[in-house]
Amino acid sequence: MSIDLTDPIFHDEEAARKHFEAIRWPHGPFCPHCGEARNVTRLEGQHHRDGLHQCNSCRGAFTVTNGSVMERSHVPLSKWAAAFHLMAASKKGVSAHQLSRMLDVTYKTAWFMAHRIREAMRPVNPSPLGGEGKVVEVDEAYHGKRETPVVLSRGRVAKPTKSGGNKKRPIVALVERGGEVRAKHVPHVTAKNLRDVMVRNADRKSRLHTDESPLYTVVGTEFATHETVNHGAKEYARSDVTTNTVEGFFGIFKRGMVGVYQHCGEQHLQRYLDEFAFRYSNRSKLGIEDTQRAAIAIRGAEGKRITYRGPRSTTNA
Repeated sequence: MSIDLTDPIFHDEEAARKHFEAIRWPHGPFCPHCGEARNVTRLEGQHHRDGLHQCNSCRGAFTVTNGSVMERSHVPLSKWAAAFHLMAASKKGVSAHQLSRMLDVTYKTAWFMAHRIREAMRPVNPSPLGGEGKVVEVDEAYHGKRETPVVLSRGRVAKPTKSGGNKKRPIVALVERGGEVRAKHVPHVTAKNLRDVMVRNADRKSRLHTDESPLYTVVGTEFATHETVNHGAKEYARSDVTTNTVEGFFGIFKRGMVGVYQHCGEQHLQRYLDEFAFRYSNRSKLGIEDTQRAAIAIRGAEGKRITYRGPRSTTNA
């Protein structure tokens, strides 16, 4: 991490507020209620709380936290700024217990802040990976004990297999070589489920690289080319054909989950995948450093809400 913890935005509320306003409102404040940007007044004086604005069109009052994952939070903005920067800069994540100690908040508050920030890191309507002449690698992995059984057709429950596929949580990841990643938690790995994830997240003009699994045989015909490596024969690369990039992403994810988070409920797994995918897609190799990464996450907080009682979010974007 390269965070300057002496920066005023981590200690001074006014500096932190200006920091969030500069990122969220680079062209000036706008009303999150009606979208008005011109007819907005900043309310000042002892009778108004700091950072309060009023929209003269809809008469609504708002601050920089309204219409974002931070809405209705009583946590100081300076602590929100520190949390965003810590989670954006920690390659394998930062636990809620660590956030609790560093920010001097309760564990419950730190846990909820972390989930809100993960929601901010979730991409909204992302463009497909790959394209003509580009390589997209796809692979599946399993992590953590499954908490919901695999339900087959007609309500039948799948029996555990020797390989443990029905005992663990399945994940599918797509990586554009030299670019971004998409990682999805799926209920069960089938050719149909894999195709659904792949065609939603990858441009079919791409070159597709997978292992020898027959799950990819049919969907592979929909891409420009489908090239495989035979892991069963201990073949891991042939010319530029490999799945080492996507497996590298899984390695970062699993080391973070085991070494930092240690456990997460299955209902929250997708949020953790979004967190790791965000950092990978905005990594230093692509020219994005810690401060820029945190700013991207703060911008991503707009138009999203998540409540403590409801694990699912509502998104206006």
